[in-house]
Order: sequence, then C-alpha cells, then structure tokens
Amino acid sequence: MTVNSANLTERSRAAVDTSSSTDGAMTGCIARSDIFQHRLMEEPPPASATRRTRERYEQLVRDAKALCASCPLFTDCLYSAVAEHDVSGFVAGTTAAQRRSMRNLLDVEVQADDFDQLAGARGTRRPVSHEEVLRLRGQYPNDSLESLAMRLGCSLSTVKRHLRRARRGQSPAAKTPRPRPEVSAVLDAFETVVDVQPCQPRRGGSRVA
Repeated sequence: MTVNSANLTERSRAAVDTSSSTDGAMTGCIARSDIFQHRLMEEPPPASATRRTRERYEQLVRDAKALCASCPLFTDCLYSAVAEHDVSGFVAGTTAAQRRSMRNLLDVEVQADDFDQLAGARGTRRPVSHEEVLRLRGQYPNDSLESLAMRLGCSLSTVKRHLRRARRGQSPAAKTPRPRPEVSAVLDAFETVVDVQPCQPRRGGSRVA
C-alpha cells in the first residue's frame, strides 16, 4: 500500500471532531507496537547497512505510514511531535529527521522534556523556576544536587538543567518564547518535507527534525 503525504494531510484537514472515533479502539501505533517500537524505527539504519536491513526498514515505514494515514488523531499527533515535544522514533507519518527539518522550516524550537517528571517518578514533583533553583543553590551551597531536588520537589534532571544554563549564562526568563505555529502551517511543512524527503535510511550520524 502506497501512502503519500497528500493522502495524510487531506484526511487530517477534513477532520473536525475525532474524539469519539477512538472510543473503545486502539490507535495503530498502540495496536501495532511491533512496528512503531521496532529497533529500526527508533534508530534508522545507516547507508552501510545490509540490503536486507534497509528493505526491512522501508517495509516498516510503509506499514507505519499506512496506519498513520487511517488514524483520526493524525493531526494532533503530528502537531504535538513537531511543535510541542521532541520525541524519537516514527510518529505521525514522520521520522525524527523529518520532524527536525519541519521545525527548521517553521522556525520552531522545542525544548527537551523533563522525562523524569513526565514519568511521574515522584508524585510530589512540581514546576520550578530558574531563579528558584539558583536561589536554593546559593542558600545551600554544600548540598548535593539530589538534596536540592528533594527540597524543591522536582526531578534531579531539572536541577541539573537549570544549573547548566546558569553556568552558560543562559536565563530562560530573558528569552522571549517563539509563538507556536498554526496547525495549518505544520501540515504545510509536513507536505513539503515528506514529499521532498521520503523516508530513507539515515546517512552516517548526522541529524536533520
């Protein structure tokens, strides 16, 4: 089955309310986790991979695209993966490299998520500000980072991230956040990037979205 970006975006632009269409049913990426969570989909093969490996990857991509094309959540999934969260693997008909290219085209910058907090490793976790982390570091200079995280009620990775920014002289408060793109702009970028860059094995270790 051949699925192109026009089929995907035509379906997504026509969708209005898809919330009820998934009631009691699993999306393709959940029902076919053997495809979407396959190791080749997480890390596409380099150009030096064997022909059999490349063909297997191409078949996985075709199967995943077909499932994405029929998913009523395609638009929401694509927008989230491009404009809100930096996720890995094959998502919403796109590879990680294609999503990087889409962000470049849209001039979108997505911060890495705090996966410890998203996973809910501690139920008491809460958002903390850059200034709050620096203030507590100054107040308890001899505390370990783990102790600071416990005092703040946040994850260790959050404390480390803010302290790294402080060392580099970067303050999130001084940065004007870029506005998020419209859904239509993300769909246009999808058409442009996926048409121009069909899913192919990754060359070397270079990143592209």
